[in-house]
Amino acid sequence: MKAAVRYYTKTGNTRKLAEAIGKAIGVEALPLTAPITEPVDLLFLGNSYYAFTIDPQVREFIRGLDKNKVGKIVNFGSAAMLNSTYKKVRAEAEKAGIGMDEREFHCRGEFKGIHKGKPDESDLKAAAEFARKIVG
Repeated sequence: MKAAVRYYTKTGNTRKLAEAIGKAIGVEALPLTAPITEPVDLLFLGNSYYAFTIDPQVREFIRGLDKNKVGKIVNFGSAAMLNSTYKKVRAEAEKAGIGMDEREFHCRGEFKGIHKGKPDESDLKAAAEFARKIVG
């Protein structure tokens, strides 16, 4: 099974998760600016809430994906206040004709002193284990 990891982050929290996931499954975690150039079965996509929605760059990245190159998106991320971005990402993926895996990983992220130190080592280990289970 071929996988890729892409992420968007403003604070660095989602990058930490992306790097843990990438290391666990043997691929390099790259920012959204790195396009998907080869077909992948799974695209692990890291993102978070910004102003109560996903960032426009995440939305544009999903819209720009080639449905013939991406089998499914696996959502992951962190946030200080709100929970999962799954529904927002799924809505964009549906518009692009790309399926979503029902599983996702989400944890708290530090923001302006809230949830200090998050994601921590236990969160990074949990993200890595999550990815290994999905890839098999």
